[in-house]
Amino acid sequence: MGGCLNRDGSVWTFWLNWDGSLDENMERRVVITGLGAITPIGNNVNETWNGIENKKCGIDDITLFDTTNFKTKLAAEIKEYNPLEYFEQKQVKRLDRCCQLAIIAAREAVKDSGITDENTNYERVGIFVSSGIGGLNTIQEQCKILTEKGNNRVSPMFIPNSIANMPAGNVAIEFGFKGESMSILTACSSATHSIGEAYKTIKQGYEDVIIAGGTEAAICESGIAGFENMKALSSSIDKNRASIPFDKERNGFVMGEGSGMLILEDLEHAKKRNAKIYAEIIGFGATTDAYHITSPCPEGEQGAKAMIRAMEDAKIRPEDIDYINAHGTSTHLNDSTETMAIKAALGEKSKKVMVSSTKGNTGHLLGAAGAIEAIICVKAMQKQIVPPTINYIKKDEECDLDIVPNEPRKEKIDVVMSNSLGFGGHNGSIILRKYE
Repeated sequence: MGGCLNRDGSVWTFWLNWDGSLDENMERRVVITGLGAITPIGNNVNETWNGIENKKCGIDDITLFDTTNFKTKLAAEIKEYNPLEYFEQKQVKRLDRCCQLAIIAAREAVKDSGITDENTNYERVGIFVSSGIGGLNTIQEQCKILTEKGNNRVSPMFIPNSIANMPAGNVAIEFGFKGESMSILTACSSATHSIGEAYKTIKQGYEDVIIAGGTEAAICESGIAGFENMKALSSSIDKNRASIPFDKERNGFVMGEGSGMLILEDLEHAKKRNAKIYAEIIGFGATTDAYHITSPCPEGEQGAKAMIRAMEDAKIRPEDIDYINAHGTSTHLNDSTETMAIKAALGEKSKKVMVSSTKGNTGHLLGAAGAIEAIICVKAMQKQIVPPTINYIKKDEECDLDIVPNEPRKEKIDVVMSNSLGFGGHNGSIILRKYE
């Protein structure tokens, strides 16, 4: 047996195996006690979930810039967003849009959790908040100033506003959290990896609470041009036929923006302060394709291994999984490859498991996607409703899973998996269980 003194004076005891490793039977359980979101279908968690239940599509014409010279006309923007409703004018100037959205979602999550400096030691509250791109609006704006007006006119806030760790830094400053802080940048897997690593950190006893999630605000000329010229974006001008995961006529993803934050907490710590508990995180798995900078492995073998690792970590079988929230970006390669990966990971169970992509509702929030989708999974278990894959019309023989087309289902959901797959070959899967 071993022990250590926490900073609040309490003693954390643990058991070590003969080789010095932590006895996994004594590892701490990790639960979710707070949720926060601002998305294209709702400016908080409840609005976002209502959008899922009501099959709301958050995709519409781009209003954040003039698209006259762009093929891409659609995106999933935050609706009716006025930063002055959330921040003072001085703060607005000092916070890139991605940081603003992160703080808004974090405020909701922290308030929802009931965490205060009276019931929680803020020196043991971590901040694992990611962004796939960071302050792209700031980068674009300041580079334009550099070329048009000269280097002396570049803002001294250029770097602090643009680097990808600033959402985490600003969330920490907002609340005074002083535990471990990190920003995991794994492209579209960033938020899922942040949640997974936060789960591991609490499980192993290094922190009591972590705010984990992601944020993204890349709907600007440079962001759209970069993905458009990569031929990754949908060219559709019909908002209901643009982000259509698993549909045979899919031709690219739709850029979204927003933020999702979850409060992860040691179960005993949560019980001690009488917190409400939404769900338990029971497994996390991550792998790398080592194949191509944008394309996934042809048969999804490493994506499958991430799911298998998550199930092994959770100590469950494929038969235990009721629902999978797929990465499902609406690109040909992702959806067909992820289908193969699910089949490889779950075997016979893949014929029965319910799988859907909620990117038909929200678009693809890049580095924030995994956090929004984890929140949707939590709400799905809470409501016992499976989110649908909306705007689905034409069946693709390559994507022959039960994708819950068009209509939500009232079903028993106790265990869910959420997948994220990022450029560079980053794969992440988390498994959540309904807390009883």
